[in-house]
Amino acid sequence: MASLYLHIPFCEHKCIYCDFYSIAPKDSPNEHHALVERFLRALKSEIVHRAGEERFHVSYETVFFGGGTPSLLSPSNIADVLNLLSRSFTIDPGAEITLETNPGTVDIQKLRDFRAAGVNRLSMGIQSFHDDDLKFLSRIHSSDQAKHCVRNAYEAGFENVSFDLIFALPSQTPARWRSNLEQAVALHPTHISCYSLIVEPNTPLFRMVESKQVSTLNADDDAALYEMTMEVLTRHGFEQYEVSNFAQPGFRSRHNGNYWNHSNYLGFGPSAHSFWSDDQELRNAKRWWNISNVVGYSERLERGTLPLAGDEALGCSQLIDEAIMLGLRSDGIDVAGFRKRYASDFLADHRDRIAELERDSLAVLEGERLRLTPKGYLLCDEICLSFR
Repeated sequence: MASLYLHIPFCEHKCIYCDFYSIAPKDSPNEHHALVERFLRALKSEIVHRAGEERFHVSYETVFFGGGTPSLLSPSNIADVLNLLSRSFTIDPGAEITLETNPGTVDIQKLRDFRAAGVNRLSMGIQSFHDDDLKFLSRIHSSDQAKHCVRNAYEAGFENVSFDLIFALPSQTPARWRSNLEQAVALHPTHISCYSLIVEPNTPLFRMVESKQVSTLNADDDAALYEMTMEVLTRHGFEQYEVSNFAQPGFRSRHNGNYWNHSNYLGFGPSAHSFWSDDQELRNAKRWWNISNVVGYSERLERGTLPLAGDEALGCSQLIDEAIMLGLRSDGIDVAGFRKRYASDFLADHRDRIAELERDSLAVLEGERLRLTPKGYLLCDEICLSFR
């Protein structure tokens, strides 16, 4: 199975911590509307162009609208794109179709219309249930708006609703973060993603830290909040199936799982990435990505050319390194599947390292699957590097 990703590069306001490609309106409303319409025409052109390549005629089990803020688009825009995808590709009848949603951009009627358009999963960028945190993060919604949006989503017919939350904000206390987790759980989401605040280069947050306007939490405090996250969410029935992702049984993100399993995916829109191989052994795996400029993206497609920024062929050693990293970050490494797919004996090649991780209670070998423990997840990046 394969996946489709669509990058919608528009935001009402750019958040201080975000380094994903997106733009907020700078021109007049009419000029911005014209830019959105131009982008949508270009997006449809890219879809049609890729659909003309026979190698992409496979079944797709997930569609993901990311951004940016895809929920700024109208339901009719989303419906048009989904209808084009269905005409151009083979979309599985039970496909997971996700729309990233900002609570400040939708009301109940818009949610009902998104559901009617075919969206069946919402990924809500809530980030915090404390208004002062939201103000610091420059989010456009309030805590009450977020809670109201969740209730509206269920009333609109959605049965699969995911939250994004951010921890390790400056001066955040354990009690404050526990309050966020408890308020999230009380709203009965099917999935929660919890990310530590990362100071990315070339963001307003980076400049605030550099100028000492803001101080980040130290590593020990960050780790303590992450441990609390694992403890609280697992106690409430969530399965941790990746470093940052927790799901109720049956509600793991299939789209994210395809990324982590080296499954094929096609990306559309400015800055979107794609990964493709024509065989299960990944002998000709390739990755490519689009330019990160909506005007340049549109211009190229208007000229009939693809908006590529670059590509790379992936060799065996690179694929193995990625498979180890992705496997350890998520649900573990299936040793038998690893051997078949990459022609590499993971257990034999890393016997001493695996034994050391087991001895230190950082990993467990269950049958032929090596998984990190909660203690191991705390040191995931270091553990992954140690296998290189």
